Amino acid sequence: MQPIVSIIMGSTSDLPVMEKAAKFFDEMGIYFEMNALSAHRTPAEVEAFAHEAKGRGIKVIIAGAGMAAALPGVIAASTTVPVIGVPIKGMLDGLDALLSIVQMPPGIPVATVGVNGALNAAILAAEMLALADPQLAAALNEYKVGLKNKIVNANAELAKVKYKFKTN
Repeated sequence: MQPIVSIIMGSTSDLPVMEKAAKFFDEMGIYFEMNALSAHRTPAEVEAFAHEAKGRGIKVIIAGAGMAAALPGVIAASTTVPVIGVPIKGMLDGLDALLSIVQMPPGIPVATVGVNGALNAAILAAEMLALADPQLAAALNEYKVGLKNKIVNANAELAKVKYKFKTN
């Protein structure tokens, strides 16, 4: 099968964060590819990837980067495929990466999730894809019901916890 989402990271040291997106796509049955590309160390390869993504059937790109975090913006500058940026925690607790990804110039949008937020990036990508895929929309709905049920169950367990002055 052909991938419809591309997960890109600046280096394989970002894999512990970005694999959360991969695991979600596996759970949802979404075909994806995963590669390491660096805006600073492999700029020609990044540009070629971005120019070719749409023609290869990629519908959403998730790009994780830390420190200078140029990767999502460089990709977005060379494609019309939606790009979701994932700031990777590194220096300054990821604030540097977050600000680099969020502060894009007009005309080069990058949707941005929180620091190390690869799971949210994957969910956002799936929601974009679900606009044209009722089966995926149903799977996402089930996923969100599961999130709700976790909290409902957690509250049931908390009700069993006793403290001297606890009223519920």
